[in-house]
Amino acid sequence: MIARPARFALLLCVFLAACGDKPADYFPGYAEADYVRLAAPIAGTLVKLQVQRGDAAQAGAPAFVLEQENERAAREEATFRVERARAQLADLRKGKRPDEVAAVLAQLNQAAAALRLSTSNFARQKQLVADKFIAPSAADEARAAVERDQARVNELQSQLRIARTGARSDEIAAAEQELKAAEAQLAQAEWKLEQKTQRIPVKASVNDVLFREGEFVQAGSPVISLLPPQNIKLRFFVPEPALATLKVGQALNVQCDGCKGPIAASISYVSSSPEYTAPLIYSKENRASLVFMIEARPAPEQAALLHPGQPVEVRLANARVEP
Repeated sequence: MIARPARFALLLCVFLAACGDKPADYFPGYAEADYVRLAAPIAGTLVKLQVQRGDAAQAGAPAFVLEQENERAAREEATFRVERARAQLADLRKGKRPDEVAAVLAQLNQAAAALRLSTSNFARQKQLVADKFIAPSAADEARAAVERDQARVNELQSQLRIARTGARSDEIAAAEQELKAAEAQLAQAEWKLEQKTQRIPVKASVNDVLFREGEFVQAGSPVISLLPPQNIKLRFFVPEPALATLKVGQALNVQCDGCKGPIAASISYVSSSPEYTAPLIYSKENRASLVFMIEARPAPEQAALLHPGQPVEVRLANARVEP
């Protein structure tokens, strides 16, 4: 394929040679293309190539697969982390197990019985003190026993309430954040695994295959070069005097070798600066030596008739066709 500078120099020579015997609305040019280079964002060995050079590929069709062992293992680990975090959160929300609740309840019943006993004993001691059968210090000991047993009952009642209602709100909130983090890791692991299998992003012809099965592909390195029909464009060059007559959207007729008839196109870009400047003074007589690059897009249904590098002849659509 001719390099771009060499292609331009050759085209310029053809343009200058053709100016003398072609109509003023005739411009030589060539077909060009914007290729779509398909790559994976993650490195790996190419294990399966599902298209070949020259294939007509449909959008969504399988393109290539890179080895996936590490990504599959990472996804499996992330799945286990999510399941564990979800189970821990559910456990905190539902409280303790029934047998644990029963154990706390039994301790509470025992403490309540002790409180009843100490309360009854304190009542007797107070009566004995009032009747002056015992010293007041004995009643003080009985009062302390009541206070002790009451504190134990209060403690076990709190434990039973916690056991039945679950963990504190801050513990549950922390567990919820752990679950979200685990789910984010799982989503990332699934994305990485999906990136090891690439599909054709748009209907296109396979222009080139850059790696073979068994080769290691770096992250971001193109594996397949695609050429969608809508990415074919035309480039031609016009002299400075003709620049003012052209504008974006203007209709063109394009001829090429082997084409059965004119190909419809429209101007998509007009260069604002000279593509080539001869070593001449910018005098009125020498302005015609300046050429400006113009780009045009062929009609989508006719774009496939053109091939990158193919010479074309461009004329304005409303120009009179010479016999």
